[in-house]
Amino acid sequence: MTRIGLLSDTHGSLPGKVFEFFGKCQQIWHAGDIGSIEVAEKLQAFRPLVAVYGNIDGAPLRTMFGEYRVFQVEEVKVAMIHIGGYPGRYSKKAAEIIRREKPDLFISGHSHILKVMFDKKFGLLHINPGAAGKYGLHQKITMVRFAIEGNEIKDLEVFEKDR
Repeated sequence: MTRIGLLSDTHGSLPGKVFEFFGKCQQIWHAGDIGSIEVAEKLQAFRPLVAVYGNIDGAPLRTMFGEYRVFQVEEVKVAMIHIGGYPGRYSKKAAEIIRREKPDLFISGHSHILKVMFDKKFGLLHINPGAAGKYGLHQKITMVRFAIEGNEIKDLEVFEKDR
């Protein structure tokens, strides 16, 4: 079993409880708008980091991370991009990746809105962890953690607190 901590839209700041909430996770995934090298380095120092850059991320973060990632964890194929939309309303790039790669799990950020939805059309689970940073229109800081065991995605938990 692999335990994953997932966040997005930190915009240069990490919530105080991030390391406590992700304490039992083996990997941290960041779905873009990291906001600073320091945030990426703190996460990398804590656990292995899988990340994509977001629309606010400058050249240093774009050099470190790609626009999207497709990777495997146990028997689950994952696709991650910052601006991805959600089932029925994917961005053009996300739709291309989903059609080509056929992931079991699709991760995106950008909206600052926590969403966990099953996409019947593509047979995948979509997760947007919302926003973990201080900046943006969101009223709640959110992150998620979950486990992957074989081909199963399970035990999803949400962290939520007022900004």
